[in-house]
Amino acid sequence: MKNIKIYISMFLVFTMTSCMDEFIELKPISTVSTDALYKTDGDFQDAVTGIYSVFRTQYTSMWLYGDMRGDDSYDELVKGTAAAMDLFTINNDDNTIRNTWRNYYMAINRANTVISKIEEVDGSVVRNKDRHMGEAKFLRALAYFDMVRIFGDVPMIIKPISIEESYELGREKVATIYQEVIIKDLLDAETKLAANYSGADAGRATSGAAKSLLGKVYLTLKDFTKAEVKLKEVTSMGYALLTEYDDLFDYSKNEHHSEYIFDIEYIDGGLGLGNNFTNLFFPKNPPITNFYNINGGGDDANNPPRSLFALFPPGDKRKDVTAADGWVDEDGNFNQLMPAANASSTFTKKYLIPNIPLRNDGRANWKVIRYADVLLMLAEALNENGKTEEALGLLNQVRDRAGLSGYSGISQNQTRENIYLERRLELSFEGHRWFDLVRTGRALSTMEPYGMKPYMTVFPIPLSQIQLMNNPAIFPQNPGYD
Repeated sequence: MKNIKIYISMFLVFTMTSCMDEFIELKPISTVSTDALYKTDGDFQDAVTGIYSVFRTQYTSMWLYGDMRGDDSYDELVKGTAAAMDLFTINNDDNTIRNTWRNYYMAINRANTVISKIEEVDGSVVRNKDRHMGEAKFLRALAYFDMVRIFGDVPMIIKPISIEESYELGREKVATIYQEVIIKDLLDAETKLAANYSGADAGRATSGAAKSLLGKVYLTLKDFTKAEVKLKEVTSMGYALLTEYDDLFDYSKNEHHSEYIFDIEYIDGGLGLGNNFTNLFFPKNPPITNFYNINGGGDDANNPPRSLFALFPPGDKRKDVTAADGWVDEDGNFNQLMPAANASSTFTKKYLIPNIPLRNDGRANWKVIRYADVLLMLAEALNENGKTEEALGLLNQVRDRAGLSGYSGISQNQTRENIYLERRLELSFEGHRWFDLVRTGRALSTMEPYGMKPYMTVFPIPLSQIQLMNNPAIFPQNPGYD
């Protein structure tokens, strides 16, 4: 959404929806202020923009859940929340856990308000009624998909409710939320959204984004038949892999390219709409900071372990940008980062913006779903459906772009393992690894040596919510986190 002017309206949308609330960011069902604001097409566009703005805040923490929790990233310097995620010592009163809960329910509440208000309006007055509805439902589905993968059972709220009503809500079963909200919302969104947008609307959720996310939902639920059908639809929509893998992470170029499906969008320029990824994931080492001209220096977070370096086969074009341990200077000399007590020795370049003008104000998008992810998900579904040769064709497309030879004539089991590996090589540091481990049932066997216990496939419910509800019969803490 870099081009849809969210920086102009983001300050307005905070007045349209609830301010901070102790439970799930709720507000009274109706007030004069909100009724007056939902009248025109512009009103609804601003309100939908307000939903996107919450995701921009929340996704600055997604690396902690998707990357740090898994084995493709670690906290080399052992500090703060990142170390607690890495070492499986996160507690139920951690600020990131609490803010994540609050952010997602803020997004859900805003989406519910848009959906309830827009159902009443005349489509001839609000000319983009379907698009606004489709975007709100897509974003609500994404919020709930993230929530159930992070927390498990959570309250299911699909309409505006009062604060009083919220205290009667228990935690709904994950299976119900998938069927009654996530899948229904995405099925509706894919019919209401356009296949693509251009100009000022580039970056909005599209029908391809809804289909891709729905395919991931089906894959997560192990409904491989439906996943195959839905993801095949995406492959006929005109998406294509970029020729060069590095171009995905070259932020001097347009991020709305042929491989783009849906990102959380950021923009630099000192307006508070950028992110901290460049600084956060960069080494503190002054020589490399000076070489890349990283204003404000690095924070040494999200470090690739040596085990990840070793996974890349010789000639894999993805290795250098994914996992680095030094830099090549102007004279062509390689300078290796050395381990130190107060500086990391490895880093990822996937969010590196050389010559960043302001600290913590980067424009690198967070890639929620891109086409390579779709190809690998479809390959997985096909293989599970007994169509291994067809699966290998898709897997080999991704390997070919990486400069690697393809597979042929291998078993279903070996193909499965190769797809899992390819997802690591292709998608490291994009928030997928932990969720892949959980959905494929390999989290405990992989992460137990790092401190994982069987109950840790989900995170703790924020202690503040448990205390506020004070009713374990309908609102218990996740097992193991009391």
